[in-house]
Amino acid sequence: MSELIRCANVCKDYVRGAESIRVLRNVDLSVEDGAFVALMGPSGSGKTTLLNLIGGLDSPTSGEIEVDGLRLDAVSARCLARWRAGSVGFVFQFYNLMPVLTAERNVELPLLLTGLSRSERRRNAALALDIVGLVDRGRHKPGELSGGQQQRVAIARALVSDPRLLVCDEPTGDLDRETADEILALLQTLNRDLGKTIVMVTHDPRAADHAVVTLHMDKGKLVAPVHRADAGSEDARSVA
Repeated sequence: MSELIRCANVCKDYVRGAESIRVLRNVDLSVEDGAFVALMGPSGSGKTTLLNLIGGLDSPTSGEIEVDGLRLDAVSARCLARWRAGSVGFVFQFYNLMPVLTAERNVELPLLLTGLSRSERRRNAALALDIVGLVDRGRHKPGELSGGQQQRVAIARALVSDPRLLVCDEPTGDLDRETADEILALLQTLNRDLGKTIVMVTHDPRAADHAVVTLHMDKGKLVAPVHRADAGSEDARSVA
């Protein structure tokens, strides 16, 4: 497999008043195309910060971040916005759906930044909803859907532009265990059958078991990953 994500000596500082706080410390990371990576660590360890950098939502203080051949740390904000629109799908813990729009219209939103016609946007939105098993709920608004269904709509929205990379920040954090397992199984299917590369932040070891590789962060640094021969199995080995 080819490398999709490369982070080299990445540092991230945040300034609060007169104080500068280093959140990421010289992070080196390589993620292959088609991988499913879980990123774990205690609160404040820097895992969400790293996810935001990989997704182009933030910029590093120093170091290099390259995704699919594009140096995210070396391009303009406008270029980064165009890249995000077509290359990355975002899935968040609290869905971030527009309550006044139907599921179809929520899924269609990212396509408004493209040159697709209205009929093409709606066709793509219907296809994305079909992939997550909700094509029959397309005309329902978020308030008429369960939490699991809302997250499926959010995943369909992330898929609608057919990105190679999905970044997921605690995608099951607001769901009960049964519904969470259904969402994680869906992510596995997207990874296995559609070849989507997934980087998922989670605090839940059972959620991390659905990934193929688990990375742990502590105090802004990555520690040894865990690889699984079969995601969800008990067969795992630590790699220094």
